[in-house]
Order: sequence, then C-alpha cells, then structure tokens
Amino acid sequence: MNSSAAVTSRKVSRRALLGGALAVVASAGGGTAWALDRFVIEHAEVTDASSAWASATPTATATAASTNTSASVTVTKKTVGSGANLVTYYVADLKLAAGTALRAALAKDTFGENIIENTSTIAKANNAAWAINGDYYGFRDTGIVIRNGVAFRDSGARQGLAVFRDGTLALYDETTTTAAKLIADGAWQTLSFGPGIVNDGKVVSGIESVEVDTNIGNHSIQGEQPRTGLGMIAPNHLVAIVADGRASGYSRGVTMTEFAQLFTGLGAQVAYNLDGGGSSVMFYNGALASNPLGRGQERGTSDILYVAG
Repeated sequence: MNSSAAVTSRKVSRRALLGGALAVVASAGGGTAWALDRFVIEHAEVTDASSAWASATPTATATAASTNTSASVTVTKKTVGSGANLVTYYVADLKLAAGTALRAALAKDTFGENIIENTSTIAKANNAAWAINGDYYGFRDTGIVIRNGVAFRDSGARQGLAVFRDGTLALYDETTTTAAKLIADGAWQTLSFGPGIVNDGKVVSGIESVEVDTNIGNHSIQGEQPRTGLGMIAPNHLVAIVADGRASGYSRGVTMTEFAQLFTGLGAQVAYNLDGGGSSVMFYNGALASNPLGRGQERGTSDILYVAG
C-alpha cells in the first residue's frame, strides 16, 4: 500500500481469552498455527508510517506549513463515590488551534495487525506531551482507519468517530461511506471501536447492550470497566477521559452509561468510547497520569492519540 492509498458483565482480558483459545486449538490439533497467525504474529502492512504522513499528497493531508499543531492541555484527577464504590478518573481538557493538533501514532511506526507497544512507549517515541490509547485497530481487520489525514484501511463495519481538520467531531456509520469520501470532507483521524456514547449533548440510548466485535476476545464491553473516551465540547475544544478500574478501593471502573454521563457533565456534545480495560491509559508530561488497573500496569496497544510537546 502506498502513502496515498485509501489507506459479559465483566470484560475478560484479551490475553486471557487468547491463551484459552490457543489451548483449545492446540488440543484439537492443527489449529494452533491459525490462532498464532490471527492473534499473535505481527503482520506489517505499512512500515515507516510517519514517512507516509510526511509524503502524502495535499489531497490526503496538509503540508507541514499548513498543519497547525498548537494546543494546550490540562489534566485533572477526579474521584466520585467512596469505598468499594470509589471511581477514579482523569480528565484532559484540550484546546486546539486546529483539529490537526490532535495527532496519531502507531506502535513501532507500523500499520498492521498484532503490532503493539505500550502507550507510554509510543508517546515518548513521538515526543508527546499528552496521549491516550486509541482504538486498538490492530486487533481486527475491519473498520475505516484514517490517521493524520492518510487512510490505511477502508472496510466499514461499525459506528466510527471522525475528527475533522476544523476541530469538530462526529459519529458516523462506516458502512455508508468510504475513507476517500471522509478525507475529501476533511477527516483528519477516524477511530473504529465505539460505541458513540454522547450525541447532541445527550447520552445515547441503548449503549449498555452494544457489542463492538463478534471475534474472540472482544465480545462484551459492558459492566464496570476501565475506559478511555474522546469527546467535543465545541469545535477545537475537546475532552478526553480515562476511568481507571478493576482495583478495589481505588477505582471500580464505570458502566457505559456512567462514562457517558461524565462527558455530558463536562458539556460534551459528542463522545465516543475507545478501547478500554487494560488498554486504558493517559500519559502526561513524560509519565503515566492514570494508574492502569490500580498498579501502573500498561497493556500493549496498536495506536495512540496525542498532542505534541
């Protein structure tokens, strides 16, 4: 691919499910190679992705001179509840000069499946002042994946989130459009996880019953979970929240509705759920701001969203 191509109530960890899956296929015989290929072996499709962004044509991405990356970020730690019901979460208030100030980076600077690094590792490699984990696009082979104005995947499957150059965010149905159309309309980033949890300033109904994928390891996103999300209060005024969880006495995690209510409480007009669980991380000023799983334990992911330092 070249750089201008349209390029359960309790969530069980992907690694635990993967281990079980491998054990099953191994006992069945003949299936281990398939499982390793699908869930473990790296499949690089585009290496040196940052060069792809830099060399993209003006129709795919703006030149460096016209891409405004100025931004200010304030991170605040908040708590609600107490005891076993305590929730600890982190709010990043992002004020951007333009939507292009919200950048993306990939694990090992490579687009593909099963390619992972910790959020903090990717952030430091890209001189990020602030970052969160993205949608873990590399765990699946579907979705529309546009990063920094370049499309890497065009296989619509679910509800996505588009971040536009003008600093607006919008929920959209991937199955009714294409990566090329989105880029032509000004899309700078697209995220493919979900669901959308706030629209028109209101909590979206039915979000407690949504399943993101039907593949092994990612069936349910319900219950009280660690979560990462991105929202918009107004054009170029974004907000990101990471709610820690699975750590009694520190943070139990939040339901999908509770997560949406955190965003509406901040005045978000749109908000979208990103990859969560052990992937949920907020990085700020050179270190973890959040406390993954209550013990500072990051899990590798395929991508981040960040603001440069």
